[in-house]
Amino acid sequence: MEKNNIFRREAIDYQRQQWTGKALLLSGLSARLIVILCAAFLAILIFCLIYFDYTRRIDVDGEITTLPHSITVFAPQQATVVHSYIKVGDRVKKGDRLYELDVSRQTISGSISGTAADAINQQMLNVKAIIDKLAKNRQSTVKTLQDQINQYQQAHKETLKMVASAKDATNKMRQMLEGYEQYIKRGLINKDQLNYQRQMYQQQQSVWQSLNSQSMQEDVQLAQLRSDLITRAADYDNQISQNESQLSDLNQRLAESNGNDMLVISAKMDGIVESLSVTNGQMVESGSSLAQIKPVGDVSYYLLLWLPDTALPFVKLNEGINIRYDAFPSDKFGQFPGKVVSVSSLPASPQEMSGYTSGSRKAQEQEGTYYKVLVSLEHTQFSDKGKKLAISSGLRARAIVFLDKKPLYRWAIAPIYDIKNSVTGSINEK
Repeated sequence: MEKNNIFRREAIDYQRQQWTGKALLLSGLSARLIVILCAAFLAILIFCLIYFDYTRRIDVDGEITTLPHSITVFAPQQATVVHSYIKVGDRVKKGDRLYELDVSRQTISGSISGTAADAINQQMLNVKAIIDKLAKNRQSTVKTLQDQINQYQQAHKETLKMVASAKDATNKMRQMLEGYEQYIKRGLINKDQLNYQRQMYQQQQSVWQSLNSQSMQEDVQLAQLRSDLITRAADYDNQISQNESQLSDLNQRLAESNGNDMLVISAKMDGIVESLSVTNGQMVESGSSLAQIKPVGDVSYYLLLWLPDTALPFVKLNEGINIRYDAFPSDKFGQFPGKVVSVSSLPASPQEMSGYTSGSRKAQEQEGTYYKVLVSLEHTQFSDKGKKLAISSGLRARAIVFLDKKPLYRWAIAPIYDIKNSVTGSINEK
């Protein structure tokens, strides 16, 4: 049962709702002031719409690249890293060794390539021995034939002397015979003496003819010996050439066999080793990354952008853009300037875009058509609290690209143009 109160309920409610202060009613603004303020606002709005403009802009993904490009060394096939000749920071020249890879196949009897190499080496030894024997036989045969030629030449010189002597004697005998024929006409000698003299002349002429025939035979023999010398030497040379060709083939097979056993990866450009991806004893698959080499010397840094086709008509050469690097947050380092130096006139292929980190995702998703844009950089190095920082190839970035610039009122009525285009009829010229 409720306890009886001293005061009535109505008195208590009245005391609670009673005002403790005075109510004050303010008068509103005058209509003239409201009209002036509204007119001023509209004037400012119209002035801004007419005389102020806005440049449309888009954010574009990109990455830092160099000319010449940094290269990544890949494994040509499945192998095991036997030895590494480099470490991070080393400067390498074109042709320097980077890695030695073991690509051999092992069986119970050992390495297949090693067994094949041993067999090829044995064949090469046999061929070299044959070549040495052929060279010695050629030298001996040529020497023997040359000695015979020299002997025949000496004998032929003696024969020529005898032929000349016999010819002189024959001429003298002929003169004497002519004298005897004159003597017999004068009656100084008889016929027997003339016949004897004629017989002596014929004998001397026969001797000269015999010696002359011998000289001609010796000429023929000398020519035959010289021909034999050339022929035999050529035969030996052909055999030696054939064996040397076989030796060259064996050398090539040995090189291929060694290539199937050990593989040396060399540098294809001058540069500095930026990173290593494998260590000694590690097995790598075909196409695995082994190392990255950064070019040195006259290296130019560029920002590579993938510009969508909708923005292509508005981007011009030498126009400035704002760059923000992912590795250097803009809230601390700010934005960096850049200038467009190259705009591709043909769309980039998916294969080209997939070769870059910033373009691989776009190439896979096939979001649209993109064009390759190169931007020159004004700053490639900067510092933060005394620490030197530098951009590097592959650094991801985003760029603000400025497109078309129009007054504000044109942006405000832009939907009207869309309506106009949608209701306009055919524009084919007659």
